Amino acid sequence: MHLRPTFLLLALALPAAAQTNPPLIPIPREFHAAAGLPLTSGLRVDCQQPCDAEDAFAVADLKSTLTARGIQITEALSTPHIFVTRSNTQMGKTIYQESVPAGTPTTPLAAMHAEGYSIVPDKDGIALTADTSAGIFYALQTAQQLITGDGASSMLHMATIRDWPAMPIRGLHDDLSRGPVDSLDFQKKIIRTIASYKVNLYSPYFESTQQYASNPLAGVPGASMSAADARALVAYAAQYHITIVPEQEAFGHLRHMLIWEKYQSMAETPHGAVLAPGQPSSLQLIDGMFKDLAVMYPGPYLHIGGDETADLGVGRTRADVDARGLATVYLDFLQKIVTDLQPLHRKILFWGDVAQDAPEQLKAMPQSFKNQTIAVAWGYSPNPHGFEKQIRPFTDAGITVWVAPSINNYRQIWPNQQEALDDIQEFTSDGQQFGAAGQLNTLWDDDGESLANMNWYGILFGAAAGWQQGTSSIPAFQQSYAQVFHGDSTGLLSQAQNELTAAMSLLHDNKLGTNSEGTDGLFWLDPWSRDGQNVAAKIRPIVSPLRLHAERAIELIQQARLANPSLREADAIDAMDFGARRIDFLGLKFQACDEMAAGYARAQSTAIAPAGRKVRPGVYSLLSDINGVNGRLQDLTYGYSQMRDMYEQQWLRSYRPANLRPILEHFDYTINIWQARIDKMRGARQQWGDSHTLPLASDLGIPAPPPGALTAIQ
Repeated sequence: MHLRPTFLLLALALPAAAQTNPPLIPIPREFHAAAGLPLTSGLRVDCQQPCDAEDAFAVADLKSTLTARGIQITEALSTPHIFVTRSNTQMGKTIYQESVPAGTPTTPLAAMHAEGYSIVPDKDGIALTADTSAGIFYALQTAQQLITGDGASSMLHMATIRDWPAMPIRGLHDDLSRGPVDSLDFQKKIIRTIASYKVNLYSPYFESTQQYASNPLAGVPGASMSAADARALVAYAAQYHITIVPEQEAFGHLRHMLIWEKYQSMAETPHGAVLAPGQPSSLQLIDGMFKDLAVMYPGPYLHIGGDETADLGVGRTRADVDARGLATVYLDFLQKIVTDLQPLHRKILFWGDVAQDAPEQLKAMPQSFKNQTIAVAWGYSPNPHGFEKQIRPFTDAGITVWVAPSINNYRQIWPNQQEALDDIQEFTSDGQQFGAAGQLNTLWDDDGESLANMNWYGILFGAAAGWQQGTSSIPAFQQSYAQVFHGDSTGLLSQAQNELTAAMSLLHDNKLGTNSEGTDGLFWLDPWSRDGQNVAAKIRPIVSPLRLHAERAIELIQQARLANPSLREADAIDAMDFGARRIDFLGLKFQACDEMAAGYARAQSTAIAPAGRKVRPGVYSLLSDINGVNGRLQDLTYGYSQMRDMYEQQWLRSYRPANLRPILEHFDYTINIWQARIDKMRGARQQWGDSHTLPLASDLGIPAPPPGALTAIQ
């Protein structure tokens, strides 16, 4: 082992807004690049003996990852190496001292203890050290990113790094209750992936998708996690330094549970979504489920939800709310839940959206409540006024708070990336500024259609923002993502992401798809319906650039794959391609419907042309353009059919089969609409052949052509 002299290691503090070479996610707090070593003859990875069992797992995990990239792992002493040791060894102390920037005291920082690490170069490779197994694991994740390329063409970029997180809790909240339910294998993939970007918490969200011994009516088999699944996930995650935090809604968002007749005595409204606080059976239900959860998930936290209790005070508790006020009734029940769960000795998380509007009552809550709870403040869109309002009511009351931004994937045919990145950046930065102890990045599947492999972009930026200090750079992340995640050194996949972001921004900026159905609703919307005609008027000015962005993304993805057939995370690349194709088809649908309306109007005017006047194209040609071998109606039926098959493939790569059927039936229903129009147009063509007359456009469900359409054709 030959460490470089201290005077050669002039480590520089690196702001989170800067970039590194090679790009890293998250960006280390202190980084100074050194020379690179080609790995043509392989790589040696050594852990100083005796090697802690958790460190040995991290080393083995790195070796497995690199082997999958075609990099030879060898024991040959002549090959470049990665050397691993704990900081309490003499070698570890030397590595730490060499990692400290010139002029900085070499006394170890307390902030580095839990998860921090140091990396330094020597003539044969890099050496790394940390106080804990988590720090060693994260150091090895950075080391993995310092290796660019695959196989014999790979390169180890040496560097001096000293790094530790800005926020001690960095989590991902995963919705399992709005249709998609991750397979256990995919959850394990999530664990491996987020851990490699230094996320340390994973929170599956349940409304009625966890199976309980105390509540057999919850958790439909095949569409929910079993106790065995939970235990397997906890054990798997522990190897990757991930804490599992189950969230079971315990106040609102419970309609799928309260639909059972057995529970009507505790529902605020009949078969509603909110538990009635005044009913003893409400606490009994909660108590049983959370005792079960505590056994299945033995970590330090339990999440009781508690957000969006819109029905509170509408039914059983109306008189109580009228007398004492909504906030008082809400906080009183929240306190009862927390008190009831106190014997479980867990920190209790709850969403902050209701309580944040009662700051004085929060301050008056008992100290026992404040000590046992963590408020999760959430906001899923960038806020021009910042997020102090969501955070300060809790910190001012002495309650620990985490911030929860969103990747903005819900109700979207592709996540609204710009909205997501801005939200994650601003909320996480404000969280650090105003004293939040953690970040819980969220994904939601509100209408049941979101596809998991479309979510990685926002997930990884959330990981970066939670680890990095201050305001994380969006441009730096955008430039790094494809190379770090996919191994794409061409920049083509980053460009493709930018094209998809631009396409979604066009829809968002023009206020398309911002209603309760989002852009998913646009995908299903019939342009010839009344609502469809309103949307068509808004989308016409942007439909061409929308499609060009999507088509450019498809081209870039294909070019990237041709340039490097071994790109990593192929399922995520497939999801990008599918997202681009859905956006493009959405635009084509509106264009084709306008063109068919104009074409039929032209056929009608041609049909009544004076005798002997030759008009081209003729009525048959115009009708065939709408419905024929290459007709526009066929374009739409084939397009939806192709999208259906691709969607099914995407779903089954990450989710359990349950709950796929309603979406496939939506495809089938929509295809049938266009098939029925094919039949109607066939009848119109037959009528023309029989009588040289045409049905009214309205009889066929065809609206008037858009303004100027006929003039543009002529």
